[in-house]
Amino acid sequence: MGLYEKFREILDVHPSGAPKSKAFDEILRTLFAPEDLSLLVHMNFSPKPLGAIAAAAGVPAGEAGKRLEALADRALVFARKKGEESMFGLLPTIPGLFEFPFMKGSLTPELARLGKLWDEYHRDGLCESFAGNPTPVARVVPVEKSLDVLLRVHPYEEVKNLIEEADFAAAGECACRVSMRKCSKPTDTCLFFDAPARFLVERGYARKVSLEEARAILDRSEKAGLVHTSTNSADKAGFICNCCPCCCVILKGRTELNIPHPFTPSGFQAKIDADACTGCGICSDERCPMGAIAVDGDTAVLTEEKCIGCGLCVTGCPVEAVSLVRREAPPEVPSTNREMLEKVLTEKGKAGKFMKLMKS
Repeated sequence: MGLYEKFREILDVHPSGAPKSKAFDEILRTLFAPEDLSLLVHMNFSPKPLGAIAAAAGVPAGEAGKRLEALADRALVFARKKGEESMFGLLPTIPGLFEFPFMKGSLTPELARLGKLWDEYHRDGLCESFAGNPTPVARVVPVEKSLDVLLRVHPYEEVKNLIEEADFAAAGECACRVSMRKCSKPTDTCLFFDAPARFLVERGYARKVSLEEARAILDRSEKAGLVHTSTNSADKAGFICNCCPCCCVILKGRTELNIPHPFTPSGFQAKIDADACTGCGICSDERCPMGAIAVDGDTAVLTEEKCIGCGLCVTGCPVEAVSLVRREAPPEVPSTNREMLEKVLTEKGKAGKFMKLMKS
């Protein structure tokens, strides 16, 4: 087995997956040199000391350090310091190898080519691999202004709480819109938190933001009709993406690829007051990303099974004829990120391989 295939198999053990594909093979050969992979195949998704990686690969520590630092500068491996010791870990396909290199916002000829390859790969198996079986890694969070104060809301269902629980926040460009260029929605809308955020800021792929700045990004995203998506767990969020249905990987799983469980919808769904509705069409034509609303005569009509509970129709309605209500059977959200990952790995039949890799 060649190094590139061996590395792909390691990446595929992660919950996000890395299915075999001609497009992905070309992506890996564009991003990594063979001498890079001679180090990476001795790593896993938990940061390891440089010395341990170098020893396992049979490469002098100085040479290994230069290679891994160069990869970290390109946002292709994760890096952090533990005291004076340099630590390095693998990045998954999503979020990681796909998103991070695009987060500076500039589209070089190489990145433009990679964007086309990633789009091909998303359609050629990655989106389906990333999706749940049935538990997804990502979920929809309603826009804050769409939630009625009278609703009983869990903390993890309010996007403001996801931000306030973070120790460190960073904002970067949306890799999906930067690489796809299919719409004019704002691109500086991706939020990362804690360790990934620190790494992206240190390497120049994101900027540190205050809680106030993060809230402003969410407000701008809501006004632009972008859907809040985040980690599918009730504890700290690793990211908050603000997604469009034409470019973004998470939403395209449903809007274009018809994958059964690309993400978990929120615990709410839209409800239309037919008496108050004027049939203006803003909810159907401008706000709903899923095509779940249509105007029939003078009234908007909701197709409930298409509604993801994002709340954009609520905040866009000029006559307040739309509201969010609790679903009769809201989706279960795992309590912690660890619980979610364990559940996803078990459902995908990867738990044993993942544990073996992480112990290596």
